[in-house]
Amino acid sequence: MRAFVAEKTDDDVTRGVRDDFELEGADGVVVDVEYSSVNYKDGLATIAKGQVARISPLVPGIDLAGRTADGQAVLAHGYGLGVSQHGGYAEQARVPSEWLVPLPDGLSARQAMAIGTAGYTAARCVMALEAAGLAPGAGPVLVTGASGGVGSTAVDILAARGYEVVASSGKDPAWLKALGASEVISREEAAGDASRPLEKTRWAGAVDCVGGAVLAGVVRALSYGGAVAACGNTGGVKLEATVLPFILRGVSLLGVDSVQTPIEARRETWARLATDLRPPHLDEAITREVGLDGLEDALSAVLRGELQGRTVVRVAV
Repeated sequence: MRAFVAEKTDDDVTRGVRDDFELEGADGVVVDVEYSSVNYKDGLATIAKGQVARISPLVPGIDLAGRTADGQAVLAHGYGLGVSQHGGYAEQARVPSEWLVPLPDGLSARQAMAIGTAGYTAARCVMALEAAGLAPGAGPVLVTGASGGVGSTAVDILAARGYEVVASSGKDPAWLKALGASEVISREEAAGDASRPLEKTRWAGAVDCVGGAVLAGVVRALSYGGAVAACGNTGGVKLEATVLPFILRGVSLLGVDSVQTPIEARRETWARLATDLRPPHLDEAITREVGLDGLEDALSAVLRGELQGRTVVRVAV
């Protein structure tokens, strides 16, 4: 079958499309893949310094949507997909049955991958904030890294639910405002003044896709009782902060993981992504569609931070 494969050499990784790749093993459900998507983690899985791939050769693609042999429409993402076992960048994938999510009514395979791992993570962030007590009308909600897949979907979902959304991005503000952002600020403004343990309260809540200095700045500017759902680290893994926002303002830092979510919670989240958490600009979120032959350029672009919105991968011909 055709597959996009990354394989380690002595000190590098070769990657590209192979026409004769064999799907090995007998465990799991065989899925005829229709669509996948491009995520930052997929890019890391194809470079020597990415520290993501656990096997070689590897078919990347941390999410996929397609059909089983009996015709059931399914999707899968997270766990070891595209990391420790072959993922969505191939015409077929073998997926453990306990990882599969029935494709919800109202979503096509293409739309499911327009949401993909990124949109799923955004939904989990929104759910975490609302479980922590955030409600529309509480004040501005900041979304950092807003032009990426997670951030742009978070903007779309939050705005549709009635929140005042402020987006932090260095890219096209018009696009983010079309998704519902009331204002677009720079990453530097979101990071604020690192020399201060506390800053003027500004955010009722936040979705942080960046980490590092930006996340620290968000925490310093949260309103009393506010919360930030943290899900990314493109800006660094270190968090240089004090305890003052937590003990003087009672703020919360909510970690959001999309890889190991228990399957029942995963299926519930996808059911909501097809209903009350469905991004209203779902089709417009797809800013690029590529086939397997276009993955080389798309993966390089995502690593350079050049992609905006969602890039879906059309696997089935």
